[in-house]
Amino acid sequence: MAQIHLEVVTPHGQIVNEDVDIVTAPGVEGEFGVLAHHAPFLSAIKTGTLVFKQDKREKFLMVSSGFAEVSNNKVTVLVETAEFGHDIDVNRALRAKERAEERLAQAQAHAEDLDRIRAEVALQRAVARITVAQRTSL
Repeated sequence: MAQIHLEVVTPHGQIVNEDVDIVTAPGVEGEFGVLAHHAPFLSAIKTGTLVFKQDKREKFLMVSSGFAEVSNNKVTVLVETAEFGHDIDVNRALRAKERAEERLAQAQAHAEDLDRIRAEVALQRAVARITVAQRTSL
């Protein structure tokens, strides 16, 4: 099977630099998949799960907001954060989820838009971490 090169980069450095069979990413307009020799395009990335396959083995990566570029048989993903499931502290993520849910409820009760937005982002990040950690442990 033809492969495509995947690079995932955060402000702290390169997380992935590998040839893969397929990449599935959480675009802001919906999840998208990329195979070898895909047409060029750009997409904004939302917090969620990036999945890539190598030799029938899936790898899961929690990514936060950023951008993806597909060109010249390469997928470049630039995101604020990226974590493999085995690097995620699930208990910490569960606590963060609970805190974000509490803050979200308080912000909605007091009609505080900025606090609501921050709580929603924190909740999305915590849920994505939990999802990736659980999928990795299967």
